[in-house]
Amino acid sequence: MLHSAAHFETEHGKRYAAQLCRHFAHKIETVETEEGGECRFSIGTARLRAAPGGLTIEVSAPAAAELAELQSVVESHLLRFAFREGGRRLDWAA
Repeated sequence: MLHSAAHFETEHGKRYAAQLCRHFAHKIETVETEEGGECRFSIGTARLRAAPGGLTIEVSAPAAAELAELQSVVESHLLRFAFREGGRRLDWAA
């Protein structure tokens, strides 16, 4: 299993985590938690953890192509929800 993580600096991390979980819940299994949530895609899993000042996203997938796809899907949706924050890209690290 491959893993990567990114941090999005924002004062609205909890709100974005909830929006992502609720949005993805229409098609996949999601679990909302007090700190964020987990989204279980067919290609891997995204864990969302909100903290003061940001949202940390950890993704895991069995292969590099699936990991890249999962990063892209989660990032594109986050940036749509966070459009008022300047469209910053996420810096993913293994």
